[in-house]
Amino acid sequence: MWRRPSRRRTEQRPRVVPSQAVALIDHLFPDVPRGTASSLHRVNMEAVMTLLELVDHIPQELMPSDVNEYAALAMGLNTLRAALHQWLERDYPIGEIPSYTTTHPIRYIRDILTRCPDEAPSQTAAELLFITDLELREGLRIDISTANHALANGEWKAATVLAGSVVEALLLWAIQQARATDLHTAISTAVSNNLLRIPPQGPPECWSLLQYIAVAQALACIDDTTARQANLAKDFRNLIHPGRVQRLAQTCTRGTALAALAAIEMVVRCLTP
Repeated sequence: MWRRPSRRRTEQRPRVVPSQAVALIDHLFPDVPRGTASSLHRVNMEAVMTLLELVDHIPQELMPSDVNEYAALAMGLNTLRAALHQWLERDYPIGEIPSYTTTHPIRYIRDILTRCPDEAPSQTAAELLFITDLELREGLRIDISTANHALANGEWKAATVLAGSVVEALLLWAIQQARATDLHTAISTAVSNNLLRIPPQGPPECWSLLQYIAVAQALACIDDTTARQANLAKDFRNLIHPGRVQRLAQTCTRGTALAALAAIEMVVRCLTP
């Protein structure tokens, strides 16, 4: 009986996006995108197993959100899984999905995956409901999800730098919500409290992360503990510059990634009403 290859619980699963599965289909079954695919047979067993394995690694948040589309994809995949069992006993041709559609099952799967996104926030990403700009909110949620995926994959530099950029974007958003008079007062407070040596120049969009942290702290958008964590994220994010890495003899590690991701969580907590 055919079984999926077993995996140890501690083994990291590769992250696959729908477009990669589509590309694999086009490579293994070149007649499918042309609409001329013939029936599948036992000789296709290895190719079908490879496709099923790849689709199995697509994160849930990238799968169809519409229940009908999800059911249709499941029907196509299960048709292929059933064929694998049949092929162990006899050469059983598969040219459509019985009692469901006359479309070739792999073409059916391909069409659905083509409509799936390659980027979407994970179900565990912070909601960020305090941000009313939907495009900004979803973009930040995707970045948070990507940073967490990078951490899970041992990509310390990517996780550290991306998490730092999310902290920067969140603090910029918070500062942009302040009234002009409150912002002016906060800048003066940040300088008088030695959080900044000189006032930031130009509009907030041109400031540095150090300035965002100091002014957000003076505005009481974030508390002192969160400001300290955000400053850690700032220092670690700057390790993207090779000269700084050489000068300080530091590199991004799991610790720097965790610190930067912790800064996101703390900033979000402070900004959430």
